[in-house]
Amino acid sequence: MDRANILLVDDKPERLLTYEVILESLNQNLVRAGSGEEAFEKLLTMEFAAILLDVSMPGMDGFETAALVRSQPSFGQTPIVFVTGVHITDMDRLRGYEMGAADYVYVPVVPEILRGKVQVLVQLYLQRRELARLNERLAATNSELARAHARLQAENTRELQKLNRTLEAANSQLVSEVAERKRAEALLKEAARRKDEFISILGHELRNPLAAMQSGIELLQISPLPIARVPWARELLQRQLKHLKRLIDDLLDVSRITTGRVQLKRETLNLKDVIEHSVDATRPLIDERKHSLTVELPPDPLWIDGDAVRLTQVFGNLLTNAAKYTSASGKIMLTAAPEAGSPAMVTVRVKDSGAGIPGNMLERIFELFAQAESEDTRTQSGLGIGLALVRALAELHGGSVHAVSDGLEKGSEFVVKLPLLEGITAPHAQVEVAAAPVHTTSLRLLIVDDNVDLAKGLATYFTERSGLEVQVAYTGEGGIRLARAFRPDAILLDIGLPDIDGCEVARRLRKDSEFSRVPLIAISGFSTESDKARAKLAGFDRYFVKPVAFQRLHEVLTGHVADAGRARSTAG
Repeated sequence: MDRANILLVDDKPERLLTYEVILESLNQNLVRAGSGEEAFEKLLTMEFAAILLDVSMPGMDGFETAALVRSQPSFGQTPIVFVTGVHITDMDRLRGYEMGAADYVYVPVVPEILRGKVQVLVQLYLQRRELARLNERLAATNSELARAHARLQAENTRELQKLNRTLEAANSQLVSEVAERKRAEALLKEAARRKDEFISILGHELRNPLAAMQSGIELLQISPLPIARVPWARELLQRQLKHLKRLIDDLLDVSRITTGRVQLKRETLNLKDVIEHSVDATRPLIDERKHSLTVELPPDPLWIDGDAVRLTQVFGNLLTNAAKYTSASGKIMLTAAPEAGSPAMVTVRVKDSGAGIPGNMLERIFELFAQAESEDTRTQSGLGIGLALVRALAELHGGSVHAVSDGLEKGSEFVVKLPLLEGITAPHAQVEVAAAPVHTTSLRLLIVDDNVDLAKGLATYFTERSGLEVQVAYTGEGGIRLARAFRPDAILLDIGLPDIDGCEVARRLRKDSEFSRVPLIAISGFSTESDKARAKLAGFDRYFVKPVAFQRLHEVLTGHVADAGRARSTAG
């Protein structure tokens, strides 16, 4: 299969790395350029299907680079996707389109959006290249026909009929290829339509919690604010932040599953425990909507080989769907039992008395963004990816899932089947030993993060909660200087810093014997497995993806600080 060249132009290496990670699954040839000048040099030597061009660059900016590209006949028609992190005016956008811009992408980049835009441009480029090859073949055929015509003038009728049959076969093949091209174009249009519909729903889903969070913030700004309203505002912000985090996690899960990058953390589990955790997690929503929930589980354990977190996600999504798509005071039933015809399988059923599913949607409901295709579901929240995750995770566990419904307003039932483990006895219980309280006074913590609000919030939390002596730096170089002067017992370090990234900071500190054993804990917005592996190689001890609960950081730091305190006492 031919691979197309894609030119990535940005003066920030970390963004180039982000683009490469996002576009890696397209399996095309990704070419870097750190400036407009370097991009122009690349264009002189290579042919590109698309250019991903940063608007704000030192020296020659994105618009100037685009103008220079458009001035060249040989590659002036190459489609350009502008990347910008700032709001641009309609005149700027018009200026970009006049220069031949195919589209705009805004920072922070949504991986699915960027990948979809670039994929469409690459597919169009490959189709144009294939069409050119077809035209060459057609021209060659026409040339051969002309030569054949000259020969036919001297040949008999039999040779003429034979040549006509050959021509008819060639024409039939050409007609077939044109029809295939039209079918591919129709599929591209449908994909673009579904992408646009999904982006619209995503915007709606993101604005809802943001609007609620804004109301809470504005309430907290009231002076004087009644003290009785403070807990309400705090709970509102926590609840909406949790909702936003779940949206982002679902999007990332879809990306990992569709690219085959999900790795299950398997262990021997009692499926009954997993189901009970799922019920506990969704109980607030079920109670809020005044549903009655019936759970029927067998008395004996249901041992399976699986990932507890992912299976909890499966049944939590099904229960959440049942609660959302069932009118208030509805009925939900969850049952689990070994399958009668196959004792090596367990069947879990989640049945509700809710909105039901049309017959033509019973299979499509498990497709990505399927909700975006149903007008009846536009009033419901969600991205339309929950059931796609359920099916993918069930299949990763060697199982399956299907839906049953008699139609709209007649309820629905989702049936999950998973393989059971046979001949398994109960695992030995693990005894947890409570750690002795740690006296953290006089122990030092360094926080390095360019997000000033987050850094100050962490500093305040650990100063007040743990009694730590805390210092803060907002750049990588500043963090290194402060570490050498402050000599902290532990360091919380961001990865995406404005000067040098956190991995480079970690490598420099680890080269210094004084910091060879100081705990380094990463807090980062980058969440892929490759990001975590790169951080581990740089010397980090732990890796947390933002947003992370301060309490969780406190628990981790308590253990590290305890080790540091014992080490200091021994040295003393």
